[in-house]
Amino acid sequence: ATGGAEQVLAALDRALVAKGHRSLVVACSESKTAGELLATGPLPAQFNEDLRHRAQRAHRERIRDALRRWPVDVVHCHGLDFAEYLPHPGVPTLVTLHLPVDHYRPDTFSERRPGRYFNCVSASQRASLPTNEAMLPEIPNGVPVLELQARHAKRNFVLALGRICPEKGFHHAIDAAALAEIPLLLAGRVYPYPDHLRYFAEELQPRLGPRTRFLGNLDFYRKRRFLTAARCLLMPSQIAETSSLVAMEAIACGTPVIAFPVGALPEIIEPEVTGFLVDNTKQMAEAIHAVERLEPERCREVARQRFPLERMIAGYFGYYRKLAATPSILQ
Repeated sequence: ATGGAEQVLAALDRALVAKGHRSLVVACSESKTAGELLATGPLPAQFNEDLRHRAQRAHRERIRDALRRWPVDVVHCHGLDFAEYLPHPGVPTLVTLHLPVDHYRPDTFSERRPGRYFNCVSASQRASLPTNEAMLPEIPNGVPVLELQARHAKRNFVLALGRICPEKGFHHAIDAAALAEIPLLLAGRVYPYPDHLRYFAEELQPRLGPRTRFLGNLDFYRKRRFLTAARCLLMPSQIAETSSLVAMEAIACGTPVIAFPVGALPEIIEPEVTGFLVDNTKQMAEAIHAVERLEPERCREVARQRFPLERMIAGYFGYYRKLAATPSILQ
């Protein structure tokens, strides 16, 4: 699991299996699951419209086959294009919205569909959406806080970590680190979308060097090590982030976050406690030096109180029980 939606899905899959439930996961062949993987085929080297339609068709077929084969209680969708493979009306379905509203099809929230409900992952995301009777209270994301409490000595570098794409604004992180005269480590996955590949090749790769290194995608343990050792995490996001697992993970590791104040980031970052909210690259560079006065243990304490994964899982399990028990949980 790499992206936020994938991490949430993987956490729920593991929790369902741990509780003795059958978990059926519809995903690409490379996915690692605790439950049973219903594979849709390999992840392509590069996406295009034809491959996107093939993937949607594969999702529809796997969901349809699962509903025929097993007595499925609830279908939980996490994908951006969920509307293309929803089960037939009446099947209890929860759709978790992981992205800003303008990423979804315009008719996503206007269509009435029996048995289908939505939830957001932050208060700011829910406030940005049109009123919808099928919208349930938000369930904030969570992270495995205790697993992130490892201790590593702080080193003299800053970290930028996430999906490598234009909306993450990592070129601003490179500029801020250069202004602050501190090395930057950049990490994340470059998904095979044309604009993502182009952004990395044209905006980031030419600027890599001895003081700006690209680490690629990190597994959990390498991510924890780099997050814990970094002076701070830089998040110059260009879109209204609906949440940020990596910001929560950094804070749980005792590492402050410096971010632009977009979307849900002001809900996650407490200025002067767990990081700083800044308006531009110059302020980000100045904040890099200011994080030295913030306490790592205070960051960890905040994470234990505010971002526990167990709270998120309990919220979704509550929705699963209600959806499975009644055709309309709003009544």
